[in-house]
Amino acid sequence: SYLITGYVGGSHYTHKGAAVDYLCMPENPDRNYHYKDGASGHKGYVYGAEYEINEDDIGIGRSMHESDVPCAVCRTVGSTSVLMIPGKTKCKQYWTKQYSGYLMAGYYGHVAASQYICVDKDAEKIPGSSANKGGKLLYPVEARCGSLKCPPYKDGQELACVVCSK
Repeated sequence: SYLITGYVGGSHYTHKGAAVDYLCMPENPDRNYHYKDGASGHKGYVYGAEYEINEDDIGIGRSMHESDVPCAVCRTVGSTSVLMIPGKTKCKQYWTKQYSGYLMAGYYGHVAASQYICVDKDAEKIPGSSANKGGKLLYPVEARCGSLKCPPYKDGQELACVVCSK
């Protein structure tokens, strides 16, 4: 069952002091009662996230480029472990597949750090959102040969991922 539904957010991809994690920002936030809006001082920022993938990039079948990214935080009843496995589409025996999809992260040349996340192969987008507003960005991740062995990996191939629970 869903605990939170909302919008993917995080630090701006050009900020040097960026937080690395992606957040699931609730659709209906509570008012922060500790601080006043526009209070002075040093701060971090949260921006919305956009897909940076075109129709042909990973075979998703439709353009998601610059569309805003929805999210959900789910609870898996009876599971004590949840694991994202890059480069796989199926779970090991005795594990339950929650979903599989595409490994994504920020662009390697941007200033801000990011993290790897698994985006469902049936990814959705926020309806009516396709303007380039920047913020936290999601790009497909591809394999690079060298210390990463090719084969079995293929240089430049976008990577799949799976989320498993037990």
